[in-house]
Parts: sequence; structure tokens; C-alpha cells
Amino acid sequence: MPSVLDALAAHSDNPSSFLALNSGNEYFRDDRSDGACAYRTSGRYVLQFGGPFCAREHRARLLDAFVAHAGRRLVAVQLQRADAELYAAHGFTVNQIGASYAVDLSRFTLRGSRFVRLRNKISRARRAGLEVVEIGHGDDCAELDGLDRVWLRDKGRHVKELRFLVGQRTGGMQCHRRLFAGRIDGTAVGYINYAPVYGSRPGWLHDLSRRRPDAPPGVMEALNATVMERLVAEGADWLHFGFTPFTGLDPREELPGASPLFTRFAHWLAAHGEAVYPAASQLEYKQKWAPHEVLPEYIAFLGRPRPGAVWRLLRATNAV
Repeated sequence: MPSVLDALAAHSDNPSSFLALNSGNEYFRDDRSDGACAYRTSGRYVLQFGGPFCAREHRARLLDAFVAHAGRRLVAVQLQRADAELYAAHGFTVNQIGASYAVDLSRFTLRGSRFVRLRNKISRARRAGLEVVEIGHGDDCAELDGLDRVWLRDKGRHVKELRFLVGQRTGGMQCHRRLFAGRIDGTAVGYINYAPVYGSRPGWLHDLSRRRPDAPPGVMEALNATVMERLVAEGADWLHFGFTPFTGLDPREELPGASPLFTRFAHWLAAHGEAVYPAASQLEYKQKWAPHEVLPEYIAFLGRPRPGAVWRLLRATNAV
């Protein structure tokens, strides 16, 4: 049977699908298809990441089999629109939970008045001596491990590192990702890990990123701009900036049968939930690059939404 990675490469149209390969996930397979469902458990709940990763004609059958396996306390998160419609047709309550953002690299430019501030930040970091290097798989990353510790400590004593819906820099799948670090005077001041993206908008996902608290302004922007220039030269199609919950919420994107209560909850978190998830700062960074596509993403509850399901999702992501 093909690997989960093979299934993603062949069938996924979710820009964050590579996160299904995070350590800690489990996989459900059905002998009648070559795909898989990625999930993890939290308390009594089963939390599925993305939809069924398989050929389109097998998606409904794989979903039915997974529902029978998972039971009633099933929640699926980061569904794309086609996934959302499938789940709604199978008795799930489906709500928009956020959006993902993507830049068409064939149209990428930093020229024009709208990018003046971004160009100034990039120039400032480069004048400070920023050099961007790609870190090869298997290279010593002890310095980046130290940067992670400094970054997390600066966030505060009660802040925990997010997981499940964000990528990783370690593990056996790192050989498929690309890791770029920014150095000033030989010291790493930031890094960005990029994951492959398959489907109708293939390219790379700007995923896990870290920055030293004392790094000069513009370091991350200059680091990403340098990588984007390289990707353009290599002929890559898209750079995805990934999913940000509680952003891009639009009543026109909701499906029939969406829960009004969950809609109000999502909008409340959009306005007041910065302590739960730093959505505003993430969105500000992504909008700097003037994304060409804003894609709605969804959450699906088998039956009606339950407070316990939302709590368990927040626990699984380490947001609380």
C-alpha cells in the first residue's frame, strides 16, 4: 500500500497537508482505497487533520469508514471547501474557522508603493549584515535548538509551543522540507522551515519560523524575501503562508447548516482571542506579501458542536 506521503503527493489539494505527517499523528486506512485519514486523540475526542487524503472517487467511502472507526466524538479541522461540502453531506455541522493565504510566485513583486514599508524593513535587515543560508538535512542544528529555547522563553513563563496545526523542524520527514536560516556576524537570528505543497497550487508552505528577540527589525521579512527570490528562480508556482484561525471569516463562505453559536464564538475569538492564538500578528505578517488567494478553511463536528470538542482541540494544539 502506498505511504501516507505518496497519498498526499497524489491526491491532496490542501496547502497544509504536509502537516499530516507530523510526529504524534495516527493514520486510518481502508483496504478499498490507497489513501489515509490523519488524526490524533485528545481525551474522548478524535481530532482529524484535513479531509480524507485519497482519490476523489474514494473520498466519501473513506470518510464513512473513518467515521465508523472514530465514533461520534469526531472533529475534523483545516478542511478545504471541497472537504467541507463532503462532510456537510455526511451529517457533520461545518463552520468556517479561518483562512489560508497564498502568493502566486509568477506574479510576485515587491515593486510599487504598497510595498514601500516592506522594502524598507528588508533593506534595514540586509544593511545589518543578514546572510541567508539553506541548512541541509542532517546538518548540525544545535544553534537553532538554542534559538527555539530563547524564542519560547521570551514569550513568557506560561506560553507553550503550539503543535498539531503547525509544522516541525525535526523528524524523519525533514528531508522533504527546506530550512533557511538568517545569520548576522555568524550567529543565527532567525529561521523559516518550508514544507512541500501539492495539488492545484503546488509549491511551498511558509511554515515553522523563529526569531531571536534581539534580532534587528526586518530579519524575517528579509529572510523570506530571499527565499521567495530563490523559489521564483527555481520555477516554483506558489508560496503558501498557511492557515490562520479566526481570520478571513465571511458569512458568504459558510455552508448551509452551519452552527450560529459556533459562528458567534469564532467571531468573538477573532476580536478577543489573542491570548489563545496570535491570529492578529500572524495575519499582519501574511498580508504584507499581498496574497493573491485567500482560501476559507473549515471545522466539522459530527453532530452538533460541543464545548468539550472545542476545548480538546485547543488542548491538542497547546493553545491552553
